[in-house]
Amino acid sequence: MRSVEKIVEEQVHRWNLLRREAAEPPQTLVVTVSRQPGSGGRLVAQAIAAKLGLDLFHQEVLHEMAKSARMSERMVQTLDERALSVLEDTITSLVHRRHLWPDEYLRHLLRVIGTIGRHGRAVVVGRGANFILPAEGRFRLRVVADRAFRARQVAEQFTVTEEEALRRIDQTDANRRAFVRKYFHADIADPLNYDMVLNTGVLTIEQAADAVCAVVPEMRPAVLETV
Repeated sequence: MRSVEKIVEEQVHRWNLLRREAAEPPQTLVVTVSRQPGSGGRLVAQAIAAKLGLDLFHQEVLHEMAKSARMSERMVQTLDERALSVLEDTITSLVHRRHLWPDEYLRHLLRVIGTIGRHGRAVVVGRGANFILPAEGRFRLRVVADRAFRARQVAEQFTVTEEEALRRIDQTDANRRAFVRKYFHADIADPLNYDMVLNTGVLTIEQAADAVCAVVPEMRPAVLETV
């Protein structure tokens, strides 16, 4: 498995290449994915990224980036002076608007996700990205499913009893709610915090990903040209 440092360096290299080769500024759309544990939201995010040719940033990688001042700074260094100024203004506005009191972790997280947003063409999973990125060029997805369905999925994936699976999803649910409440003073489950809410207890992973792709038509031409 690649280390987070390796992932960061590969991403920085890709961004630098794209910036040098781009004849015009790249599209900046970012799909943020919030998901209930066991809903398959991670798989939906992977499918969206594959279908639209976008970079994919998982929660665990974002978390490690935000924990490291060195890695977060490495990400920010990929921005030119104008983009960096816009990023800092956006973060300042967000902090004031939501009355945030950012600790060191949140400051790094805001800069990491903000940098991804400035480069665009990405799918970002978790870490409250939908509360960080500005409305322009952002599509916010929430993936849900009923509790029993999610318990069955977790029990099968980790080979545990459904009772243990329920305990795990309830604990993870509580942790994610607490994270969003602590850092963004928001309710992770409020549907008004999202542009689309999909139920994978009814839809397949493929259908859920297709539903998102259907409402992001501006990304399709770039993908079709590479096929």
